[in-house]
Amino acid sequence: MTTTTIRQEDLIESIAGALQFISYYHPGDYIAHLARAYAHEQSPAAKDAMAQILTNSRLSAIGRRPMCQDTGIVNVFLKVGMDVRWEGFTAGLDEAINEGVRRGYKHPDNGLRASVVADPQFERRNTRDNTPAVIFTEIVPGGTVEITVAAKGGGSENKAKMQMLDPSDDVVDWVLRTVPTMGAGWCPPGMLGIGIGGTAEKAVLMAKESLMDDLDMYALQARAAAGAQLDKVEELRLELFHKVNALGIGAQGLGGLTTVLDVKIRMYPTHAASKPIALIPNCAATRHAHFVLDGSGPVYLPPPSLDLWPDVGWAPDCEKSRRVDLDTLTKQEVARWKPGDTLLLSGKMLTGRDAAHKRIQDLLARGEKLPVDFSGRVIYYVGPVDPVRGEAVGPAGPTTATRMDKFTDMMLARTGLIAMIGKAERGPAAIAAIKQHKSAYLMAVGGAAYLVSKAIKSARVVGFEDLGMEAIYEFDVVDMPVTVAVDCDGTSVHSTGPAEWQKRIATGAFKGIGVC
Repeated sequence: MTTTTIRQEDLIESIAGALQFISYYHPGDYIAHLARAYAHEQSPAAKDAMAQILTNSRLSAIGRRPMCQDTGIVNVFLKVGMDVRWEGFTAGLDEAINEGVRRGYKHPDNGLRASVVADPQFERRNTRDNTPAVIFTEIVPGGTVEITVAAKGGGSENKAKMQMLDPSDDVVDWVLRTVPTMGAGWCPPGMLGIGIGGTAEKAVLMAKESLMDDLDMYALQARAAAGAQLDKVEELRLELFHKVNALGIGAQGLGGLTTVLDVKIRMYPTHAASKPIALIPNCAATRHAHFVLDGSGPVYLPPPSLDLWPDVGWAPDCEKSRRVDLDTLTKQEVARWKPGDTLLLSGKMLTGRDAAHKRIQDLLARGEKLPVDFSGRVIYYVGPVDPVRGEAVGPAGPTTATRMDKFTDMMLARTGLIAMIGKAERGPAAIAAIKQHKSAYLMAVGGAAYLVSKAIKSARVVGFEDLGMEAIYEFDVVDMPVTVAVDCDGTSVHSTGPAEWQKRIATGAFKGIGVC
């Protein structure tokens, strides 16, 4: 029997390098599938969103900066060979992996946003280095250590669903009922990972693991079209792929032909009385990589060729979009915006997320002064990455707006705020407040964080500095692209867009839904 020796430093350095790599390089299979979907898309709004995502992806690869400001919570899957011997470990395996996470996220040339809070219930204090990772270890035959590293953003992770179905319940029906409830906060077009069987926790784990597999829907479609014999899981994947895309949700939930690029399924034996099922989406900023430690040293993944990216080159279009001066913006101008209008914003805006909104609420309740005047201002729901190499700010894409719904009426009624920018749809309470106060909600593209940051020319903290990335910033922007998602009358493109495209698809006017 030959024993393979794996050094602690090699493991740490390989984890750190992989996390840097996946922060700015999309997997090639994702780019290929998204490029085909982009070429096929007939919804102008969805096509523009895909163009921004593809352009952002290439810019991130060139600039080696995160494709999304939410650089994720780290998932590490290990398959440790029984013949492996560990050397030089000063603590346990998990701590070595966490040191790799720490080193990867605090890289001086490409610092990644620390999003992990140590206490999930009470203080929720940020650990400042994105540790600890969520680690799964399996012991297998052999003399190597296979490692899959993923960074899962909160917007998509928060949409995970799990249910204990009855054995006679239909999986397709459950998925088609469930996907619309996820909204667009998971930043479609992306992937769906589905786990069926085992126990509750096993189904969820399988759903997550399936998202680490290569995308092959295009090849599966080609095999089916050629009359190849498919197994039952492949047939189920194809059925779900077509039926989910036929919902018309589309890129960023704006309505269109492609909502998912692939559907992955894993199954495991289960109790005769049970059928556990879990569904986890992966977003447009899908980030994962696989490597093998064999004792020869650390592993550094080879960069992909820039030829993988299509020649899209999204740029602000003054002929198609209306320019807006934020420094002179009035409620009368906001009232003239219509759902689906594309705007290019210039001037000064404020930022704020969950923690800032909660503090504002508490200050107002105590009758205390706010750190900044929101009157006549626009707020952007964002938690940016720290800047490097002379940047005004790091990647700064939008966060899921529905988390701010509970604060919307307060902000519009008591602070003088006149408009908001975020990601995905708003809920009924927020839409009612927008209508009542004649405000508007604007949507920026999730998955285009580095592209958006190019429009930010300066940034300074103006409130709650101790909150880190959740502090209130003032951004000075030039031609920042947004879409009017909810107008002053409460009409939402996230309702009208998908409804229109679901109807179009149902009429049979469009064939070959999704990736073609």
